[in-house]
Amino acid sequence: MKQAFLAMILLALAGCSGQSETSYTVDELVGDAAMLAKIITECRNNPGELRDTPNCSNAEAADGKLRLERMRRSLGS
Repeated sequence: MKQAFLAMILLALAGCSGQSETSYTVDELVGDAAMLAKIITECRNNPGELRDTPNCSNAEAADGKLRLERMRRSLGS
């Protein structure tokens, strides 16, 4: 019984010890082109694991937003 309890405690601690990645907002990524490029590269190189992470979603949204802004400028709007 004590071994089972100890095993549960160790598993709980192991689950809590993982470092959480900083999540960036779309606006933060729009303002930091280097960070945006880094995150997009990582996400596109490993879509199976990273596709559904907040940073990948926000990076794709920021990239789309920047593309639309560039299109509007080029069209003179």
